[in-house]
Amino acid sequence: MTNEEYRNYAGRHMPRSHVGRNCLWAFVIGGLICCLGQLVLELYGRLGLSQQDAATATSITLVFLGAALTGLGVYDDIARLAGAGTLVPITGFANSVAAPALEFKTEGLITGTAAKMFVIAGPVIVFGVGSSVIYGLLLCLLGG
Repeated sequence: MTNEEYRNYAGRHMPRSHVGRNCLWAFVIGGLICCLGQLVLELYGRLGLSQQDAATATSITLVFLGAALTGLGVYDDIARLAGAGTLVPITGFANSVAAPALEFKTEGLITGTAAKMFVIAGPVIVFGVGSSVIYGLLLCLLGG
């Protein structure tokens, strides 16, 4: 079989790309998660919380929901359908912390759950904190 014949054979048997459908699902599910966040924010505002307190409570609620749905095995099913639509919102952060903790719980509380909890989210946290420290130091030094 020549290279050209193989390329044609492989092209006929290669699964079709579903990029358009995947982008649509990511947009819809990610948008629904964000709408849920806005709904929770409005609810906390109507309950009398200030804008800042309502935003904090909303973040806490969404992180809790993401971790709870991960623990129940529901978040992974949603992520299979939505792809990046579940990674971008704050619920994706909760999932990235809870999923490794659950995956390695059989290795024990310390060496499994605690040690593996931040395998995925750890670099993001370290970069965020490190960047904040550098920004704060530059702000102090430059008299901002």
